Amino acid sequence: MSSQSPLLASLQALLKRRESHSGRRKLTIAPPGSVDFSSNDFLSLSRSKVLREDYFSHFRRAAELPLGSGGSRLLDGNSAYVEDLEKEIASFHNAPSGLFFNSGFDANSAMFSCIPQPGDVILYDEYIHASVHEGMRLSRAGKYLPFRHNCVADFEHQLQSLVANDALIPSGKRSVFVALETVYSMDGDVSPVAAILDTIDRVLPKGNGHVIVDEAHSTGIYGPCGRGLICHLGLEDRILARLHTFGKALSSGGGIFCTHSQRKDLKLSISVFYSSHCSVFAYLEGLSLKLCA
Repeated sequence: MSSQSPLLASLQALLKRRESHSGRRKLTIAPPGSVDFSSNDFLSLSRSKVLREDYFSHFRRAAELPLGSGGSRLLDGNSAYVEDLEKEIASFHNAPSGLFFNSGFDANSAMFSCIPQPGDVILYDEYIHASVHEGMRLSRAGKYLPFRHNCVADFEHQLQSLVANDALIPSGKRSVFVALETVYSMDGDVSPVAAILDTIDRVLPKGNGHVIVDEAHSTGIYGPCGRGLICHLGLEDRILARLHTFGKALSSGGGIFCTHSQRKDLKLSISVFYSSHCSVFAYLEGLSLKLCA
């Protein structure tokens, strides 16, 4: 019998190393009657009898629709049902347009891999979600730099340093993207979004500073009817794109990136470019009726 393969030996060694540092992840099932302090089901909607009844009632009313999407939305996985729902949800969040994704992770990795162009810069809060890091890793941006968590002073320092060392930034010819979460998942603290936006307007008066926010942990919790922190603060018109996910407080799955811009041409360009050039979007199955319902 042949000896253990090098691959298997390597994987087992890595697992043992993780176990020695209490870092090995395992699938678990919570025992009945236990108290769960790690759930994302903030509003307990997953156990709502009213929501369950409405969900199955909607299925009966939509009996003529296929259960599955049938493919990528760029092929045959799109439908009027999905587009109407997309518009309805974007409008709910006071945004003129939006685009569905199968998960928040997919949406963030797609956005940051696609929208920043060669040479652009991404500034991100050091506590930003792993999905944004994945998108930055795949992006064509010239550089991506962290700033201290929720520290407006350090954010301005990093921004001023970019302005001083790259003539294309103060001239407005190079874009700076800023990645934030409105509510950070690990500590539950709230981002100083308004102060960061004011800093961008002051340091980058040419309008080449663009903020992208992840509202995964504020959706359903903050704002009128759970519209999120950006709507609560009335900052919708100052944010390039907002991610609202459905898998946490809303007890479903998937998410939507709502785009907003005071310049209609920029809003249109982002929506068209995102759907036609983003490889993540192109190869994802469209959302099924089970999720859209």
